[in-house]
Amino acid sequence: MWESNVKNLEELEVRKQELEALSPVKRSLTRRVSPFNSNLILVFSILAITLIYPYVIGPSLLAALPDQYELWGYLLTFLCALSLSLYGTPRAREAALRYSIVDKPDGRLKVQRNPVPYLGGIAVYLAFLLTVSLTFQFDQRVLGLILAGSIVVLLGLFDDLGAVTPQVKFLGQCIAVIVLIKSGIVIEIGILPGWLQLILTVVWLIGIINAVNIIDIMDGLAAGVAFFASLVLFWVAYRNGADMIATLTLGLAGSLLGFLKYNFRPAQIYLGDTGSMFIGLMLGALAMIGSYSRENLPALLAPVLILGVPIFDTLFVMYLRWRKGRSMFLGSKDHYALRCRTLGWSVKQVVVVSYIATVILGLIALWLEQASPLQSVVVLLALGLGALAIAWRLSQVKME
Repeated sequence: MWESNVKNLEELEVRKQELEALSPVKRSLTRRVSPFNSNLILVFSILAITLIYPYVIGPSLLAALPDQYELWGYLLTFLCALSLSLYGTPRAREAALRYSIVDKPDGRLKVQRNPVPYLGGIAVYLAFLLTVSLTFQFDQRVLGLILAGSIVVLLGLFDDLGAVTPQVKFLGQCIAVIVLIKSGIVIEIGILPGWLQLILTVVWLIGIINAVNIIDIMDGLAAGVAFFASLVLFWVAYRNGADMIATLTLGLAGSLLGFLKYNFRPAQIYLGDTGSMFIGLMLGALAMIGSYSRENLPALLAPVLILGVPIFDTLFVMYLRWRKGRSMFLGSKDHYALRCRTLGWSVKQVVVVSYIATVILGLIALWLEQASPLQSVVVLLALGLGALAIAWRLSQVKME
């Protein structure tokens, strides 16, 4: 008995020494990050899917159900994506730690204390994909979105692993955009010729993919801004009776909210290029195929307002890098969020203000649908001048 106890103590001491010898990244793998009961979350996901199933098995059944059931279907779609994301994100974190797929501090742009795992984008993608697969009737555009999204996810994963160059990444983004165009997802503005609509589609999608990628430089920033933008896009789609867009935006919103629980400061996992490019593609595509106004032409700029925060940061960073003679593809501290930090704002303050700005811009975008052309022009000009004033003020901040 005594010898057995001594042996157990010796084994514990050896185990303690082994843990102390591990790197901080591997030691963190020994700790579970989720306070939730994983089995409970999985059961909730299955329950949500079961409840949603009658809603999507066919139009004939849907027509026989009360009108209020449509709202319940949307709610359950959101809860399903949320549950899957809450369950999948800790699993993705553990996998990233196990295989050392982490974002390491470099003392310049990456200033976190310890390495933070990537692969959060995989959790968002799978939660969205599984929800859409179980809650929607596929058509050509839905399949095009899923295929294009899968392309940028794989591309982003290789980029997170350091296996692709910026040129290859850009080429992959172009291929994903071509897939969307072939599936019928294009900007449709009746007063413009077809060739110009195609050019605008490519510029818009490539721009938003990279805008969300660029803004992903602070805990909870990109995911939170995308979450609120998704809710605004859902409301636009719901008001216009666009069931497909409404369902997809809620699936994306639920996936983002579940991930955001682990990404808000202090972040336990990052999106990586895998997630930021996927989210950018989804937001860009869903925003441009929405219906905003047939009579008020300035309301066509509503998607620009809804995604105004990442668009502002992208244009701001591009201008500052151009003025300094730097490459557009190289990282720098020119982001508005980092400049606000230099002014003394905390990370949470920067992130929350960005959320509020997204909501306000989204509400203005919704208002444009009902406003007159003159009112819309006045408001858009005021917003433009305000953005220029903010950009000028932030450009005066000296960055080390």
